[in-house]
Formats: sequence, structure tokens, C-alpha cells
Amino acid sequence: MFVTRSIEADHKDLIHDVAYDFYGKRLATCSSDQSVKVWDITLDGQWKCTASWKTHSGSVWKVTWAHPEFGQVLATCSFDRTAAVWEELIVEGSSGERNQSHWVKRATFVDSRTPVTDLKFAPKHLGLQLATCSSEGQLRIYDAPDIMNLSQWPLQHDISCKISCSCVSWSQSRLHPPMIAVGSDDTCSTSKVIIYEYNENIRKWIEIEVVSFITDPVHDIAFAPNVGLSYNLLGIATKDVKILSIKHPQIQEKMNVSSTIAGSQHSLTVAASKHDIRQVMQFNDHGSQVWRVSWNVTGTILASSGDDGTVRLWKANYLENWKCVGVIKGDSFNPGSNFNPASNLTCLSSGLDEKDDNGNRGNDHKKAIYYKMGAVNNPNSVAWH
Repeated sequence: MFVTRSIEADHKDLIHDVAYDFYGKRLATCSSDQSVKVWDITLDGQWKCTASWKTHSGSVWKVTWAHPEFGQVLATCSFDRTAAVWEELIVEGSSGERNQSHWVKRATFVDSRTPVTDLKFAPKHLGLQLATCSSEGQLRIYDAPDIMNLSQWPLQHDISCKISCSCVSWSQSRLHPPMIAVGSDDTCSTSKVIIYEYNENIRKWIEIEVVSFITDPVHDIAFAPNVGLSYNLLGIATKDVKILSIKHPQIQEKMNVSSTIAGSQHSLTVAASKHDIRQVMQFNDHGSQVWRVSWNVTGTILASSGDDGTVRLWKANYLENWKCVGVIKGDSFNPGSNFNPASNLTCLSSGLDEKDDNGNRGNDHKKAIYYKMGAVNNPNSVAWH
């Protein structure tokens, strides 16, 4: 069911992160060689490097794509304590054919006093916003009020998380208020996950929950795409794989019906209750540290990668019982892997182990490996579902 292929990335140092764009047709890699590479898939299924440039003065830890509605926009963060936004300019040759793309730095964020550990663009319906977190424990949210001028990114919110932050994720739900989850790999703090919700009335982010039962260092965190669910699912990578269910406070409806020409009148009262957060799944099948978690586009399958050199796929049946439905292992693959799927694609990069003095992480691994789900011709070959 899976096709495996290696990409000779030609990075001169460790690859820390890989990211697909919205359509899964483009791939970005970042490395300790301070560079970012962009890859485009050709008609014959080969990945071709169309851009490569130096982005930071330190190891580049994360790279992420904005929604294509805002153009071809990338954001990166680094050990050099900065984050940056990049926009692609199309360079055409004299014959009108497209040459290699040219990426221009549109903005640099220098508010952090410590390395910026992660960053994510907000869902499209919230506009062009970017959340960054740093090891000093600050969550910062920037907003681009004019998408035609990406040089302006005023800082909208600066939130003290009081723990060293390692990862951040936006809720994808349109039905609920905006929500952000922050994870920590700090070995000193007790609680490792904090969840914030945006209050439209006071226009501030409010801490709604500190998940006390997660005490192991968190390496990655990811909200599932919300497709028809009344609650959120949150995948967490620690020493094992966890999934949390976040149910919002119930809305009590009081109906005052009056016989008028315009129709009935309704009034809503929100019950003053806390969010119901429960752990619905925990597996230690990797038998080692788990470094990345990521969902498919419908939020029904969670993929995880760990130091055992495998990617494992998790799916719930109609009784909401979660089970491993697939194990993927690349050829000549060293333990320790980052994982970031988009659409029906899955991509791996080098491991994230302890950091050295230069901000480098992981073992010596400079290739990117991706998997593509193949066609299923025989229903009997489909994994448990």
C-alpha cells in the first residue's frame, strides 16, 4: 500500500523539519546548514529542487507553509532567536518559461530573547496569522492586516506560558472559538501542555486548561482537522503517543417563543462550565521517544514517528477504539525521525535528539524519505478499520 522513495536533499548538515504545502505538491526542508530548500514534484513523480537559500545565522528548526489563498508563503524559525516570513517570486525567462523560483524575505521577528522553537500559521478562516513559541516560555501571535504587503506583521498578542515551549498548534475548528495548544519539553516543569482559547468579548487569549496528567516532555503537538465533530482531537508526541479529546462547554438554550409575524425569538445562555478534556488513546508501540505526530486531511488517521525508525498510523473504529492500522519503515533508515504528512503523503527527516552548543539536534542524517499511499485493488489488503 506504500511506495517508498529517498530524496537526495544535498543539505550539508542535519535536516530538522520537512513540510508539505496545502496540496501536497511542494515540499520544504530546513537544516542545520542554515538553509531551506523547496521541492516540486514533476509529472513523472520525481522531486526536483526549485529553490535553495540561506535563511538564518543558526540552525533552522522548523518550516511551515501558509494557506495558498495568501500566495506561496513560508515561515521559518531558528536557533538564532528569530523567525522569518518568505514569499516566492516567479522568475520567467526570455522564452516565457518558468525558471527557478526566487524567495524574498518579507519580515523578520526579533522579539524573542531565546531560540524560537516552533511556529504555525493560523487556519485560513482566521486570516493570515502566525504563532511562534520560544524556549523562554513566550507565545507570540503576529497578524498581517494587508496580505498584499507581507512586510507588516504587528505583534498582536504576547503570552507568557511560564514553561519552556517546544511546540505549538492551532485548532482547525470553525464551530468553536479559536484555540491554541502549547507543549513543553522542559524536564523541570510538571505540566507539559497548556491550552488557550480566544475570548472575543475581551479580545484576549485566555488559559483554559493546564493538562496536569501529561508530565513527560512533549516534542510535538497537533490538532486534528475538524470535519463534522462537535469536539477537538489533539495528538501529542511524548515518550509515547497520546490523543486528547477536548469538548467545549455545553450551550443551554432557552427558547422564548412568541407568536409574531417575524417568527420565533430565541435567546442563548452559555453555561459556566469548564472544557471536558480526556485522554482517549495512549500507545507505546514505538518503544522509544516519539518525535512527530500529524493528521490526515480528514482528521481520522494520526501518524507518529519515533526513535524506532518507523511511522505508525492510528485510526479509530466506529466504537471510537483506536488501533494501529499500519507500520512504515524506510530502507536504510536510521532511528530518529521527524514526520510531517500532507494530503496522502508522508515525509520523514532526521531525528531530534539532544541539542549541542550550536543548536544542532539529532544524528547524522541528511536525506529526506517520503511515502506515498498507493492504490488498493483488492479490498482484502486493506488494514483493519
